[in-house]
Amino acid sequence: MPSYTVTIATGSQWFAGTDDYIYITLMGTEQCSERTLLDKPLYNDFERGAVDSYDVTVGEHLGEIVLVKIEKKKYWVQDDWYCRYITVKTPTGDYVEFPCFRWLVDNKEVVLRDGRARLPQDDKTRLVKQHRQKELETRRKTYRWKEWQPGIPMSIDASRHKDLPRDIQFDSEKGVDFVLNYSKAIENLFVNQFMHMFQSSWSDFADFERIFVRIKNTISEYVMQHWKEDFMFGYQYLNGCNPVVIQKCTKLPDKFPVTHEMVAVCLERELTLEQEIEAGNIYIADYEVLDGISPNCTDPCTLQYLAAPICLLYKNAQNKILPLAIQLGQTPGEDNPIFLPSDGQYDWLLAKIWVRSADFQQHQTVTHLLRTHLMTEVFGIAMYRQLPAVHPVYKLLIPHIRFTIAINTKAREQLICECGIFDKARGVDNKEELPTYFYRDDGNRVWEATKSFASDVVRIYYSSDEMVQGDEEIQAFVKDVCSFGMQDFDHCEFPKSLKSREELTEYLTVVIFTASAQHAAVNFGQYDWCSWIPNAPSTMRKPPPTQKGMADVKLIIESLPDRGRSSWHLGAVWALSQYQENELYLGMYPDEHFIEKPVKEAMETFRKQLAEITSTIKRRNEGKKLPYYNMSPDMIPNSVAV
Repeated sequence: MPSYTVTIATGSQWFAGTDDYIYITLMGTEQCSERTLLDKPLYNDFERGAVDSYDVTVGEHLGEIVLVKIEKKKYWVQDDWYCRYITVKTPTGDYVEFPCFRWLVDNKEVVLRDGRARLPQDDKTRLVKQHRQKELETRRKTYRWKEWQPGIPMSIDASRHKDLPRDIQFDSEKGVDFVLNYSKAIENLFVNQFMHMFQSSWSDFADFERIFVRIKNTISEYVMQHWKEDFMFGYQYLNGCNPVVIQKCTKLPDKFPVTHEMVAVCLERELTLEQEIEAGNIYIADYEVLDGISPNCTDPCTLQYLAAPICLLYKNAQNKILPLAIQLGQTPGEDNPIFLPSDGQYDWLLAKIWVRSADFQQHQTVTHLLRTHLMTEVFGIAMYRQLPAVHPVYKLLIPHIRFTIAINTKAREQLICECGIFDKARGVDNKEELPTYFYRDDGNRVWEATKSFASDVVRIYYSSDEMVQGDEEIQAFVKDVCSFGMQDFDHCEFPKSLKSREELTEYLTVVIFTASAQHAAVNFGQYDWCSWIPNAPSTMRKPPPTQKGMADVKLIIESLPDRGRSSWHLGAVWALSQYQENELYLGMYPDEHFIEKPVKEAMETFRKQLAEITSTIKRRNEGKKLPYYNMSPDMIPNSVAV
């Protein structure tokens, strides 16, 4: 009688094994096997990290094995099981691989396709077409859209992490790490003693060192030593936590009436301000997005304040970016003066601190939360709803998306665009004009490597533009992102359909880059740049100054966060900047969703390109007091998971 050898791999994460009953049914083109219990006498099956093999004997040949059904039945108590993959050795000696990488919960069954990626138009038989349709119908019931807050992208319909589908919840290690990370930070930084001192101001700038002395690094210590200097203020627009705000200034906005006479003493090329603008040496950072936002009022004992400043920046003869003028509100007037480097030192310092505080707010809410976390969640939900596991784009994106929904849902528990990251509209793409814009340069290299990889995969499965147009699932995915995830916002420029392989490649590059490199660039440097509290105040306790000549050290200290909030701030930026243990970095794909050799070759090429970029960045950073490594591929996790 024909016999098939079934090999099943159990996951290695905590609690992946099970003592429940596991059944298998082999579905062939000619017939199906009997439902078979997989059990070895006197053997503990399906232990964590185990690879177990079983013989399944059938009465007649089944034909080509196209589907495998796995069922789990409760033995005693709830005992989830994580299946990595299944392989079937046929009586003729052939091997068929069935990637799984899913959790099976009580009385759940999973039907798997073989590991070859297939477009919907590739499926010809009724059996596989029905399987594909049923999988998507089930997913759409499981992954539902929900409006978390008006005016922002949609999220998943789950209020708590434990309400999420099991497959996208954190593995136990990540879950514990997430819960404990902040507490670890407070303990490691030794700031417990200050946590109860709310409403208690520090004495002076040096007093901030009392919560800064435990953990320093090259960048954070350099920031502490030089944070008052104009060059440090300007440098952060290029390579700090929020390197996406600076824009080329081609014309001064009417709401920011800076004159040549105001700034002439700071200009170095014997040109007028207008001539400097025409020469491309003037940049601007406008925090208009914060205008009209009400500050946090959860603490009745401490008023908190926000500003929406505008900052003019000057590229001097040494190619350094320096602040040239600062207005702390969007409407010019006598009570909204333009602060200048030639003003009194404390007026100018307080104005810069207000800009840095606004930058902190804009970074956390827009650059970090909205443009990486929330955008990636939109792609993730649409992917689960519209792309079956057999689709090549699902296989390509799943490593970059799996835990994003979980981390966002965790964040919501606590809180209860164009394609292309390097937008030429900002006017900062010219390397000669901004030669030390390492975020841009490194990011462009990673972008191009990622795009090359995405293009290789697209061309393996799509031989023509017409195949892209005819892929109803990829078109539904793209439409779901824009029409539902982005709610057809007027400012949403994501396409509702794709017409070519090039468009699909660009689209997939945006998804992968946003979930990996862009998030790394704006997340993991937070302790470097924000641990010195005066350089990135998370809140301000006094209103913005409305006239010059009033600032002194006392006013600045009373404006900065108090001892308790400083401690919270430090713990948060430390926790957010930590990498997970056993982190998977860009180019690492240990879960083999793809089994085809051409894709594995494309992955290897991608890894080589990333390794070359890493080496280039390491050589450039040698000996630098301010090394930039946030876009180094060996420090870019595969997905948003912190």
